[in-house]
Amino acid sequence: MKKKFLVLTTIFMILSFALAACAAPQTPPAATEAPAVEGTEAPAVEGTEAPAVEEPGKEYRLAAIFPGVITDNDYNTLAYVGVTEVQKRLGIETAYSESVPVPDVDRVMREYIDAGFNIIWTHGGQFVTQTVDLARLFPDVVFIAEGDAPVENSPENLWFIDRNFHVGFYGIGTVAALSTKTGKIGYLGGQSLAFSYQEVHAIQQALTDLGSDVELIYVWTGDFNDPTKARQTADALIGQGVDVIMGALNLGMLGAFEAVKAVPEKEILITAKYSDKSTFAPDNYITSILYDFAGPLENIINRIKAGETGGYYPLGFDTGVELQMPLQNVAPEVQTQVEEIVSKVIDGTIVVEKNSDPLE
Repeated sequence: MKKKFLVLTTIFMILSFALAACAAPQTPPAATEAPAVEGTEAPAVEGTEAPAVEEPGKEYRLAAIFPGVITDNDYNTLAYVGVTEVQKRLGIETAYSESVPVPDVDRVMREYIDAGFNIIWTHGGQFVTQTVDLARLFPDVVFIAEGDAPVENSPENLWFIDRNFHVGFYGIGTVAALSTKTGKIGYLGGQSLAFSYQEVHAIQQALTDLGSDVELIYVWTGDFNDPTKARQTADALIGQGVDVIMGALNLGMLGAFEAVKAVPEKEILITAKYSDKSTFAPDNYITSILYDFAGPLENIINRIKAGETGGYYPLGFDTGVELQMPLQNVAPEVQTQVEEIVSKVIDGTIVVEKNSDPLE
């Protein structure tokens, strides 16, 4: 089932980032409607031995901590939807804090623990270290962290969601390679981090697996949330002959969309990440990598309730990740080929390598 989120206007998105709320614990308003999201069966995970049934009489309370605002129609909105869906589906008490900077996350987690919350979810790879440290100090609280590489010597009370961004970009690389007319595609990233390298390497693998001679140009703007830098960098890619841009930005995507719309005679296409962003450039937009945190979060909490206090949960095309369909502004046969390749990733015929080697 496709999962689409409300697409906000450009002005509202910018104001949302500017008016970031404080980090005080908040209970999600009951009136907020979250799109229905199908839960998925979790893959086999490493965890502690679990009893067959939930511990009688134990009350579970989930607190979530987000690095940005819940109205970004992006990474943090997805997390907020996950929390509200879990609240509705499982009937547990939930709370959240938004716009929490890294130096404050330890304090915010402790405040939730003091308030009696026994499941703490930190949404963002920048929080992993503090989450692991606190898990070791509070063995009776279950922590859920997420990032891009499993935690070594993980505490028994830590669940780790491996975001596996590279898997989605294998699909995106396939889309771009099959859609380009100039033979040049571009990756537009924010910062040269480990997961960004993983995304680019996955695109390169997709080209290799296709036997394609398409040229990949990869660049970083230096900021995931700066539309001006994104516009300038996207303009430069277009100037080099790129006609498909694979966006891996947050708010910066606004600038990328403006760049592709500015040259209608060149028919520049673009893809996005996290959520449906088709209304920003409907004549240029192909697809987005959609992420669902509601299904994985529900699955993990059910496992916690059954006694599995820790484990490893990798995201993938069958667990929380999908390419938005139908593909737009490309030939129907492109979608057919992409769907066939994604199905091979799901059944294991194609293994997408996770390569964090730095790129120049």
